[in-house]
Amino acid sequence: MSNGSSMSEFFLLAFADTRELQLLHFWLFLGIYLAALLGNALVVTAVACNHHLHTPMYFFLLNLSVIDMGYISTTVPKSMANSLWDTRAISYQGCASQVFFFFILMSAEFYLLTIMAYDRYVAICKPLHYATLLAAWGCGFLTAVLHTANTFSIPFCKGNAVDQFFCEIPQILKLSCSEAYLREAEFIVVSVCVAFGCFVFIVLSYVQIFRAVLRIPSEQGRHKAFSMCLPHLAVVFLLISTGMLTYLKPLSISSPRQDLVVAVLYSVVPPAELKDAVQKLMTRSFFSSNVLPIFFYLSLIM
Repeated sequence: MSNGSSMSEFFLLAFADTRELQLLHFWLFLGIYLAALLGNALVVTAVACNHHLHTPMYFFLLNLSVIDMGYISTTVPKSMANSLWDTRAISYQGCASQVFFFFILMSAEFYLLTIMAYDRYVAICKPLHYATLLAAWGCGFLTAVLHTANTFSIPFCKGNAVDQFFCEIPQILKLSCSEAYLREAEFIVVSVCVAFGCFVFIVLSYVQIFRAVLRIPSEQGRHKAFSMCLPHLAVVFLLISTGMLTYLKPLSISSPRQDLVVAVLYSVVPPAELKDAVQKLMTRSFFSSNVLPIFFYLSLIM
């Protein structure tokens, strides 16, 4: 296969070679996938059906839940189907679509995390503006278009076996000819630098938040605030650390199994994390509308 125009499909990395382990992978991913969908769907339902939550603040959480459902649905179902039917194939168009939607949703989620950290810092008692949500979606869309167009305009001449369970750009670039991949590689570096800048911004915002929390007179109040904010920071750190490891690591030192584990950490784990917020959301729905916003706003994106 000399180039992308003559390539009709790619072959993804299999999680296991034996039929028993393939089925184990299918059922494990099915459980994670259903838990993530159920958790996020319950958040969407709770926000949509409770009139006390019809504010921009909770509209933000609804957007995040929708992103997470799409985020995990981009990669996991195809991997499960391949394990169930004992195949590795994905069409050329399917691979390009997977890259496009994965980058839209991953970028939008990270930008929303950044916006949320800033909003917590400067406007804890003010509603989130809808324009910031539109900006996050718009930036995610632009990032996805640029990455997808750059990647699939490159000629491929090194086969069609992708060493990953979904169409991940660094693994696709391994199949490119000569130095043609450098254009996309440079854009990846720029994108990662922007993401790291967002991470620094989030950390600085939380430094200010924690300083404010330490001034809370109640020890119980301080404990609740810290327990609600720290999981958000953990998810952000997981995304940025695994993403940088994946996209900045030289292709020559890649290890298929290590790459597989890292990919699961940044593509499957974060969307599933939000299900823990469901119990808090349902519990706090019994509070009065005056008390709910203060505590629930601190617990977004857990």
